[in-house]
Amino acid sequence: MKFVAAMINLLAKLGNRLFVRTKLLPNDPVSQYNLDPTIPTFYISRLNSASDLAALAKTCDVLNLPNPLKQEHFQSGLTIHRFIALQNPTPIFSKHVKATSALKQGEAIFDVLKQSPDLKIQIIPVTILWGRNPGKEKAGIGTLLSHSLAPSWLRKVFVVLFSGRGNLLKFSQPLDLDTLMKRRADSDELPQTLLRVARFHFKRQKLAATGPKLPSREALFQSLLAAPSVKHALEDEARLKSIPINQAKENAQILLNEIAANYNDAMIGIGDRILTWLWTKLYNGIEIKNAQRIHDLTNKGHEIIYVPCHRSHMDYLLLTYVIYHQGLVPPHIAAGINLNFWPAGPIFRRSGAFFIRRTFKGNKLYSTIFREYLSQLFIKGYSVKFYTEGGRSRTGRLLPPKTGMLAMTLQSMLRGIERPVSLVPVYIGYEHVMEVNTYLKELAGSSKTNESISGIFKTIKNLKNYGHGYVSFGEPINVNQYLNQHQSDWRDNIHPSEVQKPQWLGQQVANIADQVMININKTAALNSVNMLAMVLLMTDKLALSKKETLEQIEFYQALNLDASYSEDISQPNCSANELLTHAIKLSKVTLVSDPLGEIVEIAENEKVLLNYYRNNIIHLFAVPSLLASHILRSRHTDLQSCIDLTKKLYPLFAAEWFMQELKDNYIERILSHFEKQHLIEIDSQGNISLNSDSKSYFKLSLLAKVLDCTMQRYAVVIGVLAREKQIDRANLELKSQSHASRLSKLHDIKTPEFYDKKVLSSFISTLKDLSLITVDDQGLLGTSEQLALLDKTIRTLINPQILVSIEQNVLNHNAAI
Repeated sequence: MKFVAAMINLLAKLGNRLFVRTKLLPNDPVSQYNLDPTIPTFYISRLNSASDLAALAKTCDVLNLPNPLKQEHFQSGLTIHRFIALQNPTPIFSKHVKATSALKQGEAIFDVLKQSPDLKIQIIPVTILWGRNPGKEKAGIGTLLSHSLAPSWLRKVFVVLFSGRGNLLKFSQPLDLDTLMKRRADSDELPQTLLRVARFHFKRQKLAATGPKLPSREALFQSLLAAPSVKHALEDEARLKSIPINQAKENAQILLNEIAANYNDAMIGIGDRILTWLWTKLYNGIEIKNAQRIHDLTNKGHEIIYVPCHRSHMDYLLLTYVIYHQGLVPPHIAAGINLNFWPAGPIFRRSGAFFIRRTFKGNKLYSTIFREYLSQLFIKGYSVKFYTEGGRSRTGRLLPPKTGMLAMTLQSMLRGIERPVSLVPVYIGYEHVMEVNTYLKELAGSSKTNESISGIFKTIKNLKNYGHGYVSFGEPINVNQYLNQHQSDWRDNIHPSEVQKPQWLGQQVANIADQVMININKTAALNSVNMLAMVLLMTDKLALSKKETLEQIEFYQALNLDASYSEDISQPNCSANELLTHAIKLSKVTLVSDPLGEIVEIAENEKVLLNYYRNNIIHLFAVPSLLASHILRSRHTDLQSCIDLTKKLYPLFAAEWFMQELKDNYIERILSHFEKQHLIEIDSQGNISLNSDSKSYFKLSLLAKVLDCTMQRYAVVIGVLAREKQIDRANLELKSQSHASRLSKLHDIKTPEFYDKKVLSSFISTLKDLSLITVDDQGLLGTSEQLALLDKTIRTLINPQILVSIEQNVLNHNAAI
């Protein structure tokens, strides 16, 4: 038997060299988990497998961690094997599986700790998976290649041969032995508790990495059709359309085939290889931030729902790819029905996409089936991803959230999902969005074109270097905790078989949706393109000397370090000059020379496009811009005036850009940074004066211009409302749009969203929500005293020349529009 064991170990080592490619998570577990290779170290894993142990030993050697193949020696003379396995493999010719030595190893470790209480020992859980196949709910006849949690050594040979290049090895935080010993009064139970905690941990890790076992498509459909809510909908369908119940079921089957994903592990593997090639061709790199947040949730057993912003069709691929490379199962994705065309539709469906129509109105059967399908995904434990904006942003700003999918998520919770549900907001950003030219055409009035196979080939043909991509996981929202705090009686509405829609649902869904968008914007990423856009678009001729450009970028970099809007903001780890050089390589800006030096100017074909990227981060500069504008116009002010002004306008900013509540010291930190940069002077009484230096004035003036278009748009809408006295909403939107469009032509305002109807409509909604406009019994909108005071404040922040133009073209314009 020793000879057989030795041969198996030899084959395992040889197989690991020839057939295994291990993906390590996290990339640097030693620093992330503060692992100490100098103290006694043990590795606890699920399976006692020679190939698992060989893969672990090879990885530990690279990380300079103690060798798991060896033993730990203690002063008492006791020796304990470093590798602790919870389960032995299944014998080939027997059903009886022998117990491992894990319990004895655990007893020995705790005996050592009792004898030497001050001794530090680390037990590191290591999850080792060969491929990401979740297995089937009802597996057929077992084969050498079939899925098994404890395969025999012979089956494991084939697993390594065929899945070795998909080996995932994940280190976790060392077990907290001190806490475990303090919690357990009976020390004799500590080894059993240790193994029980480890088993539970590995169960969660397996579920997080592969997802739950897959049902057959037919079995899934049958279970959905048997759900009480679907049965009622089928009866209504048959009665309303005067068709037999069997015909109604056939209709439901067609809808299920249209909606349901058909997840396939092999397709994910193929997609991984293709996307790895694609990202290498498209991007200089994908920067990922705050990924530990999703690992913390999976460690706690949460149901994860990813809620990203939507910039591009690339979002579908990029986020799924990033999640997969974090060692987690790709989520099921709610995709628009417009993407269900050949061949993209079948590929997306096998990659976990399920398809949703733009509207459910007038089709109760479809609505019921979709809700039941979504509930089943949550109940079975699949992670899900949907875009709460409903569509891609054409302006670069976050769109007002659509709450349908979120409402269905909360309704699914009312079915009694056992695990806590967490929403994970995700910021996705690019230095180049491949559809941006199309977006601008649509904003200019062109109709949206449908996706097609020809469009895919055209996109592939035009692939080029698009700079960097950014994926940042925002602060999660634990929906259970949120409802406990804001709707304490929500559990009273739980019903295991029916989808409930309590009266409180709509308001809580709206509140959570807004918080999702706020958390997305809290994780925005600064990069070369959006920072240069923030600088150059504020200049009169969209050009600036190289020296001044670099100084302004450095100013903004320092501002977002000293007085950052949020701790989660991603900062570029390079100099201003490196950012400029990178933007030039991307053809976003050009460098021209004259006898006096070099000038940075926006490339001709990028002059309007750069507004899109500026809008990704405009919220980060909103308050600094407001303060700069106020200081420039007043010359002398004080801290309290700055605070009062910001508090007056901040609700408008917060609604427009989904900004968090104004932090108490945010204004003070910004002003302190201005002083640090020698732009202003602040005395001991809080009096603020503008530095007379011309360079200081110039830096502040460029920053102040960030809000110019916003203030002008506000003034146009308020001006139309003031002139009309009373007006219905549709006409207010139309006339505001017309005047804004005219103003953009008169003053060459190259910002497409300046007169975008959706942006104007959103501002009107904000004025209504803040009770700044009145609404009479006929639904006509009118002004108020508070709005008149706000208008006076806004007008002080607008360039006098443009303000005169607004007064002439809006307030004194009598022609019918």
